Amino acid sequence: MGFPEVREEFGRIFGLAALGSAVVAPAVGFVVALIGRRRRARRRFAIMGAVSSVPVLFFWVFGVLLAECPDGYHC
Repeated sequence: MGFPEVREEFGRIFGLAALGSAVVAPAVGFVVALIGRRRRARRRFAIMGAVSSVPVLFFWVFGVLLAECPDGYHC
């Protein structure tokens, strides 16, 4: 239902935004804490990066690498 082109475009945009926020925020926070020599903040951003990378890796492994249906096939 609806417009598949619009759904595909917004799905891509929101997917990139989610990926960017899950990767960029912990990396920038870690670099800022590293420059500011804040040990506790560095540790928190490292944990934040590890926790936010789990869903990204999960979707990447099971959605891209281990997909059941190859491109062009309908399951």
